[in-house]
Amino acid sequence: MEWPGEKNTVKELQAFLGERGESTKGRKSELVARVAALAAKAEAEATASVASAGTSAAPVNDEGNDIAAAIGNAVDAANQVQEPTETEAKRVKREPTSPTSKSTPPAATLPVEEPKTKPKVEPVPAPDPVRPEPTIDEDEDEEEEDFEQEEAAFLGDRSRNCPYLDTIKRSMLDFDFEKLCSVSMSNQNVYACLVCGKYFQGRGKGTHAYMHSLEESHHVFLNLHSLRFYCLPDSYEVIDPSLDDIKFVLQPTYAKRYISSLDALNKPSRALDGKKYIPGVVGLNDIKANDYVNVVVQALNRIPPFRNFFLDPSNTSRIRDPLVLTMGELIRKINNPRAFKGHVSPHEFLQAVITASRKRFKITEQSDPYQFMTWLLNTLDRKLQKKGHTIISDTFKGRLGVKSRKIPPADADPTAPEFQPKYNATEFMVLGLDLPDAPLFHDEAQQNVIPQVPLFQLLNKFDGVTEHEYKAVDTTFFKTFQIEKLPQYILLHIKRFKKNSFFIEKNPTIVNFPVKNIDFGDYIDPEQKDAERSYSYDLLANIVHDGLPGPGKGTYRAHVRHKGSSTWYEMQDLHVVDILPEMITLTESYIQVWECNPDYKRPVDQTMETGDDAEEAEAAAPAAAE
Repeated sequence: MEWPGEKNTVKELQAFLGERGESTKGRKSELVARVAALAAKAEAEATASVASAGTSAAPVNDEGNDIAAAIGNAVDAANQVQEPTETEAKRVKREPTSPTSKSTPPAATLPVEEPKTKPKVEPVPAPDPVRPEPTIDEDEDEEEEDFEQEEAAFLGDRSRNCPYLDTIKRSMLDFDFEKLCSVSMSNQNVYACLVCGKYFQGRGKGTHAYMHSLEESHHVFLNLHSLRFYCLPDSYEVIDPSLDDIKFVLQPTYAKRYISSLDALNKPSRALDGKKYIPGVVGLNDIKANDYVNVVVQALNRIPPFRNFFLDPSNTSRIRDPLVLTMGELIRKINNPRAFKGHVSPHEFLQAVITASRKRFKITEQSDPYQFMTWLLNTLDRKLQKKGHTIISDTFKGRLGVKSRKIPPADADPTAPEFQPKYNATEFMVLGLDLPDAPLFHDEAQQNVIPQVPLFQLLNKFDGVTEHEYKAVDTTFFKTFQIEKLPQYILLHIKRFKKNSFFIEKNPTIVNFPVKNIDFGDYIDPEQKDAERSYSYDLLANIVHDGLPGPGKGTYRAHVRHKGSSTWYEMQDLHVVDILPEMITLTESYIQVWECNPDYKRPVDQTMETGDDAEEAEAAAPAAAE
């Protein structure tokens, strides 16, 4: 006898089991297992009947064989008689029958006698159109779909009613560090435990996250790449809207309308510890000696075009460079109005800086913020470059005209071409200002007086008239500078440090400047000057150096202006406090950021000259020019 198996359909297996009074429910694999159990049982019964037939060898064997053959024939006969399939049963039910007809037993058990007289044939209604019967494969697919739907419904109820959500500790979550497993140090498939805040790899059995959930009874985890929540060790997805705030902290996203109105907002936020903070004016953690990075990031974050560009992730969605991506993540976290804490750690950004600069800038060693800022802006400009310009060049780049002439030696011909003035126009991103030398001797009171110089005196370097001497190995040059085009945001570098043959010297000269309405129009080439444009600039950020010169001997802090509240803040790592603008001018400024004020109108001299006074002024004008 051939028993049904994997090759048979589900209907055939159900029919076979139904004939023998067995359960027909379950999947195909379960039905096959029941048929196999029946086959094993039948074989065991046949063996037992042969053993109990008698003790004689030859007769017993013959009789046992006859009994086994009889059992096999009976099983074959029963196997041939099968119940009609479900499809056939449905077809029989659809066939029209006479109203007086009665159900009769099958022909095999109760013979039907033919009536002596023919019954009256009544009109039979037309049968319904027969729909195509589903095939066996379609029946199996429907059963699989029903089972999957039931399983999905069960898992869906469990996903939306996870009993471990109250174990989440938001105060322990910190997504500022690198997404690495705390055990294997791998960045592949990393999950964050929402109870203790640690990172672990994997979700399946035997992985670090799975073992952590068993050992510590921490059950809710977040995939740091897909932003999906899971409950371990059951490994089902958790779906709950109360977890959206955790997603926003990990990856803040802002609407374009919110980004455009960010400068006008003046609403403080509150962290989990109850402390208030202003989005965009938060402290940056000093891991060891990265204060030179913190002040540059704080200054750049106050520049609206730069900040708004990185607040929108779609601007950098096609870029896979770690420096660009981590720069955007850091800017978005600094301006997060729903953060769990009132400070941010730039750890991921610093790691990207170390890699991109080939360890030129490190966390463990203090560097010059001017060198770091110029490297960062040039590197970002190169990585973002598309169609010849980027947000960096559009915001910071201007054009400077340089006229240079070489001083001829005593025995050389001064009319030679090499000694004639040469003009060259070049782009700039930072304007350098030279401080006058500090006094070497004491004053009359035997005290060292800190010298002071106005900013306008330093800006005379770009008036196109003042010559500056530059010495090379065997030649001397005189150069004059004049600005041809000013950018929307001007970066000024006050050259305060000078390196001699032995050590680095610091010039303590104080630069006096107003914080509003500095007119740079006097330093623009008259031929390149735009009469309709405003050349008035307001101070936006100021970076200060305190202490002795040299790496690790001093500290850096930044002064930034919050436009929404028109308040100045002093920021030094995690320390953030408001400050009066009058105190800013008393510091040793090193780097300044100035913003163009398009609404400012230069005051016009209201003096009216008439009659002889006007004629005298006209006559004196050429003499003054000479």
